[in-house]
Amino acid sequence: MASNTGTMANLPRGIGICTTIPDIFYLPELIFGGLVWILVACTLVVPANPQAWVMFVSLFCFIMTFVWMVVFACDGHHNSSSWAAADFAYHGIAAFFYLSAAVTLAKVTLDYKDGPFTTNYKLDISAVVFSYVATLLYFIHTILSAIRWKSF
Repeated sequence: MASNTGTMANLPRGIGICTTIPDIFYLPELIFGGLVWILVACTLVVPANPQAWVMFVSLFCFIMTFVWMVVFACDGHHNSSSWAAADFAYHGIAAFFYLSAAVTLAKVTLDYKDGPFTTNYKLDISAVVFSYVATLLYFIHTILSAIRWKSF
């Protein structure tokens, strides 16, 4: 029977979150998610409902990613594979949320390309690009977290 000792070698502790794969993606996720949040907050779109979803996703993912990073940095996780599974599940949900927000934001931006709010068009395009980058980062983190989870 295989020994289960040393399983925490796969989960980061302290400064290890800045040097291990997939945890090295925490900071870029925070940076690009924060940029989406700031750029969407700077724009004015008449149907606020799609933008509200984008703001919810960017704020939720920013706060949860920060909390998740702090939990790992402060060694708040326990010796079990459930933390690896929770890491995979969270990043999968975040990737799905960001993809839906990015598509929604792109649609709203294209709909108002020639509308009365063209002064914010460059900000909207930047927000769309950063939201797709954040989606990609969360997706890569999800795949690498799944690989780590399955290695337990």
